[in-house]
Amino acid sequence: MITVKEDTTLVGISELRTNIDKILEESKKHKVLIERRNKPVAVLLAMERYKQIEEILDLLEDTALGLMAKERESKSKPSDYLDIQEAEDKIKGKPR
Repeated sequence: MITVKEDTTLVGISELRTNIDKILEESKKHKVLIERRNKPVAVLLAMERYKQIEEILDLLEDTALGLMAKERESKSKPSDYLDIQEAEDKIKGKPR
């Protein structure tokens, strides 16, 4: 196990097999990069850090979708929209 940056530790697959408890403990402090034949193949993160990253990605996705919706709305005209009855009829397959 080698710490390459203040927040990253490199671990080979064979070391992962033999020192899993120690490496899991290390992952609570910083990310652990798992290597096979000196090439990175996976990253091990503490669950709390993973959840933080997921929350950030969800916020970014929501922001991007909101911006896309605003852009589409600005390019739409009222005739592009259906009222609720038209939408229900369309779903049921009724002709207009």
